[in-house]
Amino acid sequence: MSDEQGAVRLKGSSVYVDYCEHPGCMKWGSFGFAVGRGEPNWFCSEHQPEWKSRHEAQPRH
Repeated sequence: MSDEQGAVRLKGSSVYVDYCEHPGCMKWGSFGFAVGRGEPNWFCSEHQPEWKSRHEAQPRH
């Protein structure tokens, strides 16, 4: 069963295009990164920052 059955598109809705936030880059920002509930920052594949999960590289005592 799909949730899309009977779905109605809202007027004025469209696809959002976010561009890479790296200075001078005009590529599509397909990678969004946010910390907590903050606004996401968008980057292209070339400029995406290295993302570490909170479980990665944590020293054990």
